[in-house]
Amino acid sequence: MPGRCRTNPLGHHVRSVASVPQSPKGAGLRRGTLAPALLMLGFGVAGCSSVPLKEAGSLTSYSRLGPVEGRVTKSRSFADTPALLAARSVSIEPARIAPGAAAEVNEPAQDRLVANALDRALCIGLSDRYRVVPPGETADLTVRATITDIVPTGKVAAGVSKVATLGSSAVLPVGVPRLPIGLGGLAVEAEAVDAAGQQRAAIVWSRGANSITNSPRVSEIGDAYGLAGTFAGEFSRMLVKGERPAGIDLDLPSGQRLKSQLGGAPKYAACDAFGRAPGVGGFVASAVGAPPSWADKAGAK
Repeated sequence: MPGRCRTNPLGHHVRSVASVPQSPKGAGLRRGTLAPALLMLGFGVAGCSSVPLKEAGSLTSYSRLGPVEGRVTKSRSFADTPALLAARSVSIEPARIAPGAAAEVNEPAQDRLVANALDRALCIGLSDRYRVVPPGETADLTVRATITDIVPTGKVAAGVSKVATLGSSAVLPVGVPRLPIGLGGLAVEAEAVDAAGQQRAAIVWSRGANSITNSPRVSEIGDAYGLAGTFAGEFSRMLVKGERPAGIDLDLPSGQRLKSQLGGAPKYAACDAFGRAPGVGGFVASAVGAPPSWADKAGAK
C-alpha cells in the first residue's frame, strides 16, 4: 500500500533459519551459512514507522502546497524558484514545538534538543548558498519551522536492538538490522518568507524511522533527533536549489558543511547560536546507542 511500510511474518523467517543445513558432524551452523541466514532474518522483518502529515497552523499559507509525495518520507511543498535564487541572505528563527509534539516527550528539555538539532542543520545547509544573519537583522528570507509531531522511540526495544547489532557485528561481516518495533518518527512544517512577509517556500513533512538506515539510540527522542537532520537537509536543499525536493541528494557535501558537521566553526557566526555539532563524540555516541544528550549539550536548555 503506498505510503505505508510492510513487514513479513516473523515465523516464516525463523523457519528459514532453522532449515539452513548443519555441518556433517552436527556441531551447528557453519559461520559461512549462519551469516546469510541471520541477515535474511533481519532484512525479512525490517520495517518502519509511519508518521502522518500534520498541520499546526504556523504557515502563512497552505494553499500553494502541492500534492502528497513520497512513500518513506511524505511531504507537500511549494517553492518560488525565481525568488529563492535571487535571495542572498537568510535568518533562521528558533524552531517552535507544537503542544501536541511536546506532550509526547517525557524527559525534560529533550524536545528542545530535537528543535536545536534541526535549526543547526538548517543553518549549516543554508550556508552553502546564503549569507546567514542573526534573527531580527534584515535578510532577504526568514526561515521558521514548527515541529508538529514527535513519535517517541521505544527505549527498551532500541537497547535490545543495539545490543543485538553490536553482538552480531563481532562475529558476522555486518550487524543484523534493527528490530522493527519501538521505531520513532518526526513531523515538521516550515516556510521561508521574504522581507515583506510573502511566502516563498513551504513544506509539510513527516518521516518514520526504519530498521535499516536509522541506528537505534536508547532515548525517547533517539529517532526524532536523527530525523531532524534529515528534514533540515531536505528543506535547505530545496531553498538552495530553488525547487521542490526530488529524489535522493547525490551531491557531495561542501567543505564548510563537512567542517561544521565534524564540530568545527560554522561558516557564519550566526550559526553558533545553535551550538557546534557534536562531531566525533556524536558519531561515537550514535555508534554505541547512547542518548543524543550524552554528546550534544547545545539544545538542552
